[in-house]
Amino acid sequence: MNLHGTVAEGFEPVRDAFARNFTALGERGAAVAVYRDGRKVVDLWGGARDVDGTAGAEPWRRGTAQVVRSATKGVAAAVPLLLHRRGELDLDAPVGEYWPEFKAHGKERVLVRHVLNHRAGLPVLDRPLTPEDALDPLRGPAAVAAQSPVWEPGTDHGYHALTYGWLLDELVRRVSGGRGAGQWIADEIAGPLGLDLWVGLPAAEEEAGRAGRVGRLDEPEPEPARSGSGPRLRPKRSVTEAYENPESLTRRAFAAITPFPDQNDPEYRAAALPAANGIATADGLARFYAALIGEVDGVTRDVRLFDRATMELARAEESAGPDRVLVVGTRFGLGYMLHGSASPFLGPGSFGHPGRGGSLGFADPESGIALGYVTNGFRKTVTADPRAQALVRAVRAALAQGPSPS
Repeated sequence: MNLHGTVAEGFEPVRDAFARNFTALGERGAAVAVYRDGRKVVDLWGGARDVDGTAGAEPWRRGTAQVVRSATKGVAAAVPLLLHRRGELDLDAPVGEYWPEFKAHGKERVLVRHVLNHRAGLPVLDRPLTPEDALDPLRGPAAVAAQSPVWEPGTDHGYHALTYGWLLDELVRRVSGGRGAGQWIADEIAGPLGLDLWVGLPAAEEEAGRAGRVGRLDEPEPEPARSGSGPRLRPKRSVTEAYENPESLTRRAFAAITPFPDQNDPEYRAAALPAANGIATADGLARFYAALIGEVDGVTRDVRLFDRATMELARAEESAGPDRVLVVGTRFGLGYMLHGSASPFLGPGSFGHPGRGGSLGFADPESGIALGYVTNGFRKTVTADPRAQALVRAVRAALAQGPSPS
């Protein structure tokens, strides 16, 4: 295995862990980037761009991007928080104040913050959307507006795996005069920061993808046998049963689109689904999170996305305990998962979001660390992929041995 890239002095444990992911954990193509205090200290990639053989042995390159599944949620969450900072969106207002059609079927008391902290009671659709309907920017929000909550909004929490995207996107459209979250991210986040990150892949980038820009994901595969240190993340029987039971909230939440679209289909990648279909490089994810906690050099100036107050708002605990969808204990702030047993980051103050199948992006303000990891080896893991966790532990080890922040 030929790995490429660089690591700053003191961050060699991350390079070692990244290499072990290929030799011991079945990694096939991936990249990881780490920033500290706005400066990139890890930039690594390796393996093959595609995993299904369509491009032969085309290698993963520095700028290869991938679908990052629910890691998209952390990027999308910045949009309503920035709108709130500008005074355009009240987190404690009813959603129906901005979106009148939403108020039907017992949703009058769903607040904007309930959308972000997974307490809206709307993780499922009684009538799942077809792939064609799901990619239509009008039909997804209309389906959520017609849905009744499955618990009293605000009283409990459960992961809104797919419905989160339609809820957030329509709120942003109503507040922003028709501009959806994907375009908002392109205009005001990815553009100023020069990020290789999209929610709705432009045609020009799709064309570039045919020449090696955007890789192809594979289908879920079993986790390979592992050797060495690190926890064995076997799901509890209750979790396994929840995913197998077609009537459970777990199964229904992930089946809100049935069947799920081909993630390598250009039409799917061109649509804007803020819950699930963001496309990013590892550097794009890491750089985004670095800009949430400090200044990063942008295209024309230094850029910081969150001020201190907004950052604290994002990572303040809003939901904690047994998750009615994921069937494990989860912690959420406003749009972000928080450090915990289900999704370990660096420490108690970390916030970010994993993507089902492996990808991960997060920031830890106390250490100044921001990490982005993307992979084409899609696994069945939802919140704590062993490959991503190996990289997190390596960053922790590097900090413990005292790498220089400058």
